[in-house]
Amino acid sequence: MNIGIIGAGSMGSGIAQVAATAGEEVMVFDTNSSAIDKAGASLNKVFARLVEKNKYTQEEADDILGRITFVDSLELLENSDLIIEAIIENLDIKQSVFTQLEEIVSEDCIIASNTSSLSIASMSSACKHPERVIGIHFFNPAPLMKLVEIIPSITTNEAVTKKAKATIDSWKKVTALVKDTPGFIVNRVARPFYGEALRIYEEGVADFVTIDAAMKEVGGFRMGPFELMDYIGNDVNYTVTETVFTSFYFDPRYKPSFTQKRFAEAGLLGRKSGKGFYDYSEQAISPKPSEDKELKQAIFDRILAMLINEAVDAVFWQVASAEDIDLAMRFGTNYPKGLLAWCDEIGANKPLSILENLYQTYGEDRYRPSSLLRKMAKENASFF
Repeated sequence: MNIGIIGAGSMGSGIAQVAATAGEEVMVFDTNSSAIDKAGASLNKVFARLVEKNKYTQEEADDILGRITFVDSLELLENSDLIIEAIIENLDIKQSVFTQLEEIVSEDCIIASNTSSLSIASMSSACKHPERVIGIHFFNPAPLMKLVEIIPSITTNEAVTKKAKATIDSWKKVTALVKDTPGFIVNRVARPFYGEALRIYEEGVADFVTIDAAMKEVGGFRMGPFELMDYIGNDVNYTVTETVFTSFYFDPRYKPSFTQKRFAEAGLLGRKSGKGFYDYSEQAISPKPSEDKELKQAIFDRILAMLINEAVDAVFWQVASAEDIDLAMRFGTNYPKGLLAWCDEIGANKPLSILENLYQTYGEDRYRPSSLLRKMAKENASFF
């Protein structure tokens, strides 16, 4: 199969690595020659390390790299069977690229976007054949993250969806089929992990390190919310939250935080800037969390209740199946458990009670329980 990748950035080159490793012939297009040079050098470095670690022989690494070609002319993608764009999150630019592609590729070629937040239907509206346009959303870094969200729009042909899913499955990825809604599964359902943690901090309930410790020690999460925001970048994480908030017509459940906005504005982006919620300089002193076990339990319970409510509501609105939502949260965010399985484990009454108490305390729609969560609690029902 001939695969075309638009964009030689870290995501584009990562997807190229995944496809070539699976035996596909890959062509990566970019107009920026320095981006192409950087991507080529980076892939060579990656495979040199993999050979050192005995993951591949030199011959195997050379074969994989030999299946990746970098080009600076879009016309050279004319024989592609599947094209995945991985460029800037700008609808106008993506539509322009898709319009150009349709003049070059065959009518059988699937045109896909790796967007994390934009509407697939909006992108496909610029095409003569919107039925062949689909979302194929990898997570960064693509070679390491197992999850890929498959997002057909309301105009995507069912055969295209099946072929796209089968192709990505053959690349040894875990695929989740998702409705074309803002944030898809992961970027929607995960919002309270960051948003409620920031809210707890802003209320003065606990500091960054204590909130992080609560989620790791009590919940078994690999990283706390503030550690993860620093890892992702406060600018990137804030923009995703703002995009989801706007796309959901300013639903208060997704309301961005002024704290994170100010950190982003101040250039305190996290690891990439050397300082964010934490200081990453060599002389920095690591802060110590509170030893209050009851406080940590309360923090964890509150954030988990919000996460479960979001996952349950995604089931209610048929964003994806319960199975795919839990797969997505385990493999797309490395959560210790699927949120719906977690709901089954503790019972729907517990998160419902926490949300009702929060709603009574604050009177904010942010804490409204999903109608499905109420139903599950009333019927003592489970998802699995």
